[in-house]
Amino acid sequence: MTVAAIESAPGREPFAAPSRELGALLYARYSYPPNKMGYCGPADHQALLEYGAAGEVDGGLTQLLGAFEGAFPNMRLIADATGVGDPFDRRVVEAYWVGNDLLEHVGLRAFGSDMTNRFRHKAGTWWSNIAEALPVGAVPHHSFHVFCVYPWVGRLRGGKGGIGGETALEVLDRCRVRWGQVVEAGGDEISVQSRRLTWDGRRLGLGEPELERVTRAKAGLGFVADLAPRDWISMHWDWVCDRLTRRQLESLRHYTLRHLRITNDLVSQPAGLALSQTQREF
Repeated sequence: MTVAAIESAPGREPFAAPSRELGALLYARYSYPPNKMGYCGPADHQALLEYGAAGEVDGGLTQLLGAFEGAFPNMRLIADATGVGDPFDRRVVEAYWVGNDLLEHVGLRAFGSDMTNRFRHKAGTWWSNIAEALPVGAVPHHSFHVFCVYPWVGRLRGGKGGIGGETALEVLDRCRVRWGQVVEAGGDEISVQSRRLTWDGRRLGLGEPELERVTRAKAGLGFVADLAPRDWISMHWDWVCDRLTRRQLESLRHYTLRHLRITNDLVSQPAGLALSQTQREF
């Protein structure tokens, strides 16, 4: 099946195609950048790029996306916990990568049990950080995994390095799905004004808006066409993933800031305080 266009103008919602097809395409867009860098998912990033650029959805794409061991279980959790059922539903995919009100209907017990089953025996000493975040407002949004599940905040606090020559702060900043406003939109690379992560030795924050260059397309293949100055977009690593509506922009900001707050609060919280509460819940 081919979906001709799923972008929307700011303030308008994309309902031009069946929800499952829209969801699979959004999933391809957000998962392509880290997959291209070899960080997650099966080794077929070119297929993700081509599917996402063409707006084409078939069994090959859903099979490819279902093999992501990081993102897909979270979408399955959201779908099951909210009664939506289909992890490829557009609302579910959007909830995980960008954020929407489905996240508020994932109960703590379901979320905690899922995290326990998936991470308790793999995370080692970092498990306490994951568990402590659960009862204080964490939800299964991508920013929760970046700041609370992945080990990069711990490496940052411990003064350890990142990956591939990048510092831990750079990895955190690039790994999160972030927002920015288009300044110049010509060519395969565009100029965007965005706020980078900051670290003062104790707390993560967002700096003042500054210019960065991001990739909109590779040899003409990209996910968002006809960008114009002042458009708001989402970015993952060095790629433009989507044009954001006002609601999506507000949601992405809201859930990112929520998990930054939780992460910063846990830095100064006595170890084990929330962990004991979490264990009682489960």
